[in-house]
Amino acid sequence: MSIHIGANPGDIAETVLMPGDPLRAKYIAENFLEDAKCYTEVRGMYGYTGTYKGKKVSVQGSGMGIPSIGIYVNELIDQYGVKRIMRIGSCGSMQKYVKVRDIILGMSASTNSCLNDITFRGMNFAPTASYPLFAKAVKAAEALELPIHAGNILSTDIFYNDDPEEWKIWSKHNVLAVEMEAAALYTIAAKKGVEALTILTVSDCLVTGEATTSEEREKTFTQMMELALETAIA
Repeated sequence: MSIHIGANPGDIAETVLMPGDPLRAKYIAENFLEDAKCYTEVRGMYGYTGTYKGKKVSVQGSGMGIPSIGIYVNELIDQYGVKRIMRIGSCGSMQKYVKVRDIILGMSASTNSCLNDITFRGMNFAPTASYPLFAKAVKAAEALELPIHAGNILSTDIFYNDDPEEWKIWSKHNVLAVEMEAAALYTIAAKKGVEALTILTVSDCLVTGEATTSEEREKTFTQMMELALETAIA
């Protein structure tokens, strides 16, 4: 039993979907999974296991930011034998052509976090999605007839930035959107030899100022949820 998850051995599937919002985990379990059972409520970070089209799948909240997702990813892999993790979250578009509610597959994750500076002693590491999961997600999107964007995203440590124009540096280099967790997920997964992918729904746009509400982010990003689940069973 881990400190932060507290589930029993066998409670968690080898494939885990990880929304940042624990209430999104609850929503997915109640609306997409069959026979879903809650295996943790520790710190209000809900985790559920059920089946989707006959395959065992878990969904586990990660919280916001690289330190938080790092805790849960390490425990899921080391203590529960998880083999595949898909982050399913919201993001802010940094490109005019990437609209609110569009879906993004994060091929790679740039970051302004010091996480990898510490790990790699000043050398650069490129956090990258796992190709098998990425390829399955592309095929699943085609089958669902969902248009997607794929490319580089930014995992930031700073939500309220003192420099409101800093995002434009990333935008000029065709970084699609900003979020707060993918770089840690990809780095840890690479180290531990498991598969990882980030699937995002655009919740707001830094270019236009358009934004969704917190309730919409929790309950209405269903195309992303379905895409992740179809990828999980592929």
